[in-house]
Amino acid sequence: TTQAGGGAETTAAPETTEAPETTEAVEELSGEIAIDGSSTVAPLMKLTGEDFMDANGGVNVVIGTSGTGGGFEKFCAGETDISNASRPIKDEEVAACGDNGIEFIEVLVANDALSVVVNPDNDWAECLTIEQLNLMWAPEAEDTITNWNQIDPSFPDQALTLFGAGTDSGTFDYFTKEVNGEEGASRTDYNATEDDNTTVTGVNGDVGALGYFGFSYLLENEGTVKGVAIDSGDGCVEPSADNVQSGAYTPLARPLYIYISTEAASRPEVQGFVQYYVDNQDALAEEALYIPLDDTQKGEQADSLATVLAG
Repeated sequence: TTQAGGGAETTAAPETTEAPETTEAVEELSGEIAIDGSSTVAPLMKLTGEDFMDANGGVNVVIGTSGTGGGFEKFCAGETDISNASRPIKDEEVAACGDNGIEFIEVLVANDALSVVVNPDNDWAECLTIEQLNLMWAPEAEDTITNWNQIDPSFPDQALTLFGAGTDSGTFDYFTKEVNGEEGASRTDYNATEDDNTTVTGVNGDVGALGYFGFSYLLENEGTVKGVAIDSGDGCVEPSADNVQSGAYTPLARPLYIYISTEAASRPEVQGFVQYYVDNQDALAEEALYIPLDDTQKGEQADSLATVLAG
């Protein structure tokens, strides 16, 4: 058991996953489970919520997408039961939760291949190095690096348009740290959004566009956007489940988390929801286009879950 905290901005009202009219209650569970946070993790939890409510008609699972930081802000204010996160909780967030008496359990739920994407008609950027991504995204690139031929002289004279995660996103934190060497260090003259579908639309509509988001959004939008292989020094590696599991896709492979308040973990409906995910996690991760945990990660997960499921 740990303590947690903090966050940044808020977004649109949370979506509510509606319970089906016809249900077979496996247990007599009832109540509402409030979840918010990462837009990367949200589709996985939405699928879990839908399936769980199908078996437990008395439970309502409400899921918002305020971004990892925004989710922690709500979580540490006691407004949510579970916080979705695409990065580990920060020290200042731990302190904020502690100030409000919020204790939590961190649980690994899946893996992600943070994916760089371009327009389907882009026939020059099949593979990019971390150095080239840094050249595009570093703070000093602002108002300076505006054309693809500045990234590589062999690239065409084509305006470079960038789409990426908003500053409240765990994806933004992770990408900037791995590409620019410092969390939060980024040019600001790009199209920032907490909604990854906005990036899909933007990249699809501009041949010179490039963006980044979680692997599931790449798989969901194949043909609409195109994934770029990443060369971190050992050759070009495509974002894929196999390459994440083997350790070949670096440095943009990352674990995904949920944070459960210990107070919420004492409630039967929350225990039931978490147990449902654990019992079905490989199938749920694959159906939602995520990368399942490996055996070592499942061992870490079991240690955390022993606290949750003990109530």
